[in-house]
Parts: sequence; C-alpha cells; structure tokens
Amino acid sequence: MKKTCVTALAALLLAVPAVQAQKVNKDSFLSKIEKSDADIADVKKGAKAATWVNRGKLFFEAVSEPTKDLFLEMDPVMLKFNDGEPQSTSEVTLLDVPYTAYVYPYYTAYVKDNKIMAWTQTQEIYPGALELSLEAYNKAYDMDHKTASKVKVGLKQISDFCAQAGDVSITTGKYADAAKYYMTAYAAQSSPAYGEKPNLALLYYAGYLKTVEGSTNPEAYAEGADYLNRALEQGYTDEDGNIYYYLFHCYYGQKDKDAAFVMKSKDALLEGIEKFPKNERILDGLMQLYTAEKGVGDPADLVTMIDAAIAENPTNTDLWFGRGRIFYALKNYDESIKSFEKIVELKPDMYEGNYYLGVFYALKGDAMNKEMNERQYSSQADYDADLKTVNAVYMAAVPWFEKVLELKPNDPDAVEFLKSLCFRLRDEEGMMDKYKKYNDLYNQIKGN
Repeated sequence: MKKTCVTALAALLLAVPAVQAQKVNKDSFLSKIEKSDADIADVKKGAKAATWVNRGKLFFEAVSEPTKDLFLEMDPVMLKFNDGEPQSTSEVTLLDVPYTAYVYPYYTAYVKDNKIMAWTQTQEIYPGALELSLEAYNKAYDMDHKTASKVKVGLKQISDFCAQAGDVSITTGKYADAAKYYMTAYAAQSSPAYGEKPNLALLYYAGYLKTVEGSTNPEAYAEGADYLNRALEQGYTDEDGNIYYYLFHCYYGQKDKDAAFVMKSKDALLEGIEKFPKNERILDGLMQLYTAEKGVGDPADLVTMIDAAIAENPTNTDLWFGRGRIFYALKNYDESIKSFEKIVELKPDMYEGNYYLGVFYALKGDAMNKEMNERQYSSQADYDADLKTVNAVYMAAVPWFEKVLELKPNDPDAVEFLKSLCFRLRDEEGMMDKYKKYNDLYNQIKGN
C-alpha cells in the first residue's frame, strides 16, 4: 500500500507543468532601487545606518537574483525545474573542453557529463550593483559600528558570490572577469566590519589572472604587478613561489613603457630564487632574462650567486638542485652532474636526484655523440676510442635509472630511458640481457 502511494505521488509531481521561462522581475528591482536612491538623498533617512544596510541587501539581491538557482555540478533537470526550458541549446567548446550550452535570458549554463560545470551571466539587472552593495555596507558600518554583525553577513554574501563567480569565469576562459570577482571578494573581506584577515590567495589569483590576460592586453600587467606586490607585502606567497615568476612577467611585460621594468623583473626573480631555489620557472625566467637582455648581467653571475648560497648552507638539496638546473641551461652537463651527485650523496633515495642524474649523463652522451658525428675521422682507431668514451658516459646513466626503478617501480620514463640506453650499449657485456628485460617491461607498461 505504501509503495502505491509513493508511486502515485511521483506521478503527481511529474504531472506538474514545468516553469515556462526564467522569471526575473527587473522592473520591481529598478523601482526598489529608485526608492533607495530617494531614501539616501533624504536628510533623515540617509543619516540612518539601517537605510544603508537595506541598500546593501537590495543591490546584492539585484546582483545574485539572475543566477541564484545555479550551483556547480547540479543536474540540468533541476535547472529546468527552476527556470524552465532554455531558449536554446547548442554544442560549444570552451578552452578545448566540449559543453552543451543552455541559453536563458540572464545567463548561459555549460553542461558536461549531465552536470552544470560553469555559467556566464549575459544580462544584469542594474550595472554596478555589486560595487554599490559593497559601498552601502561600508557606509552603514562607518555610520554605526553596531551594525557590524548585519554588515558582516552582507559582506560574506558578496565574498562567497564573487569567489564562485571567479571560479566559473576561469572555466569559461573569462580571466579578466575572474580577476575582478576575486578582487571584489578581497575588498569585501578587507572591510573593517568583516572582522577577519582577508584571504590573500584572492590577491594572488587575481594577479596571476592579470598575468595571463597581459598576453593579449598589455595594460593588464600593471594591475597584475599591483595585486601580486600587495599579496607579498602582506606576507603571502604560494607554496612553490610562483608568485615571483608571475611578478617577473608583469614587470617584463611593461618594459616598452620604461626600461626600468627590466631590472624590476630581474629583482623579482632574484628575490624568488633566493627563497625558492628549486623553482624551475624562476630559473628559466632568469636564464631567459640574462640571455635576452643586454646589461642585465652575465649568466655566470647566477652561478656565483647560488654558489655563495651553497657555501652558507652546503646541505640544502634545493640549492644544489637549482645549481644543476642553471648549468643545464648553460649546457654545462659536467657541472649539472656534479650538482646532482651532491644531491644523491645527501639524499640517496631522492627520486628526482637519481632521475635527473641519469638524464644529465644521457644528455652529456648525446652532446658527445653529436660532436662525434660531425667529426671527420682519419682512422678507425680514433673513431673506436671516441666511441668507447661516449659509451662510457651512456653507461654511467644506467645505474641511476635502475635506482629510480627501485624507488618507483615501473616508472615509465625511467624504463624508456633504460630500454634506449641498453639497446645502444647492446654490444657491451650484459647490456643485451638488460635491453630485453627493459624492453619487455616497457611493452608491459604500454600494454603491447
């Protein structure tokens, strides 16, 4: 009997007609906003903090109303239940990802795997309402600190809305919009009534997005530098230190306006590499800068700098890692090898140390092999002697990759290196057996 009732109820729900169209009463909001404008212009009403709190609420509602029924990963069935059938649907691609676009009067939702993954608001109730909401809440608190609890609720709503809007804007490739949303979220959290330390990651992400935007809009670099510097000044840095790499790009992107930005970009990288010597992006940025710009310095200066740091802290594997990377960029494989030998001496079971030591021996062998191929030999004996020297270098790479497999069994990159190296060295004692072993393992990993 109970099952029959449930079935009947489900049928009744399905029989309820769907909402025919998204309903946003824009005229009602505009009428309320007009009244709010009159209230703040009134001497008595405008002097009351409550008037400004209500204005903050009103403008936030105007901002959030068009997308209030949306949330990430919701089922499109619920979307249709709340806002009716879309005006149209189409297949679109955003940042190389395919979606089905559901077009509504105020927004377009993007669906993948039967889930809403992002959306873009296409129409506003009142332009600038978000900023006006924040302004009204701050005004209310300035007039009367007793409004702090109410104002904080409003500020948190603004912050949460903007953080989510920033996230979905990134998914749709609207980086400038995302940066603006993150900065508005940061501004809301920075208001005195919020009462908590703002999330400085919002500044960092906004700065990063402005760095990305700068490739098509150079004016964005200045804003990016401002946001990133503000984050650093307040003690923030991301875990890997990439903030310094993005700051370098923001300065370097402004070099045509003022040559002084080249040296600012250098200083950003030098500060970054001092704190994060293992960061490959910063190292690459330094090598790019030192080799592309006259007057910046000799690339050898980088070696002097990092060697001085190592002298102060000789057991810091990150510093040795950075040293090896610098010499790799300079194509000095012998020094790269020395650096990584020090790393595995300090940390014998460090995966990266063993892996890159094998890589640098292989690269050194490749460079020597290239020189051999370009040389004109007058005798077989000379050729054989050079070949023996080159093969000895390749041979030196093998045990390091084998150590990698001990640390990380079936590592595909190490297996591929070993397969190739052992085939090249197949005439050396025991190498053909090793080739067969690693070739079989390679095929097993690849599913052949």
